[in-house]
Amino acid sequence: MRIGLQIPDFTRPQGPATLGPALAEVASVAEEQGFEWLAVMDHFFQISMVGPPENEMLEAYTTLGFLAARTERIKLLTVVTGGHYRTAGLLAKTITTLDVLSQGRAWLGIGAGWNEEESLGLGFGFPPVSARFEILEETLRICHQMWQGDETPFQGKHFQLDRPINSPQALSRPHPPIMIGGGGEKKTLRLVAKYGDACNLFATPDVGRKLDILKEHCEREGRDYDEIYKTVYYSFDPAKGADAIVEDLRRLAGLGFQGALGSVQGVWDLEPLRLIGRDVIPALADA
Repeated sequence: MRIGLQIPDFTRPQGPATLGPALAEVASVAEEQGFEWLAVMDHFFQISMVGPPENEMLEAYTTLGFLAARTERIKLLTVVTGGHYRTAGLLAKTITTLDVLSQGRAWLGIGAGWNEEESLGLGFGFPPVSARFEILEETLRICHQMWQGDETPFQGKHFQLDRPINSPQALSRPHPPIMIGGGGEKKTLRLVAKYGDACNLFATPDVGRKLDILKEHCEREGRDYDEIYKTVYYSFDPAKGADAIVEDLRRLAGLGFQGALGSVQGVWDLEPLRLIGRDVIPALADA
């Protein structure tokens, strides 16, 4: 099982002036310790589960570009982008740019989006949930088309692209992997089966059943279930101890998960990353 770090909280006692160097150091240590992915949330206000909306929040793709310049191996993504935040063609171009400049390390992490407060606060609009899923599916179709080099006009309900040029093309082959986040059983997991290269599910008590439902969608879509990389969102709490973390992740690996991504408590102190690199990642090499 492979391990990824997501950084959801940019509020530090030292304030924004030291955030750039501190973030670069976190990225460097995560890569050094063998983390597979480095992720940020794609939010513009802080989310209520982490802190008040006024807390510091960096724009995701500017941040990933910064991190790309300070790392060499680790894969870069959001967990996850709301499909309605950016037009589909712009998002495909953004991921392509990140992939080219990172030498093939970009993933597209995407979902239907949910944060009404920031959407209305910054003027994105907040379509009804049914429309957000339509936008998500059209975005996935457009990304696939642009990464195939197909410049045919795209005429959808939400997006119309006259000539979707994508030059230069992404370095990743056949394209940057698409991770679809969320466990919605009727819509989200169907989109994973139809368009996704990976899924990301919360580590809820019924998460194993979600994989069973994904397998059913794969059968209906004629998709090989084993082609989809299964990841789970897991919050790493070093206070639990490495053995307890390894036990949790081995249980999830037994359900079929191949990767775990999530926040690490105390990440700015760096030692929690070293603990995971020393005591957790090697213990999961055979999971």
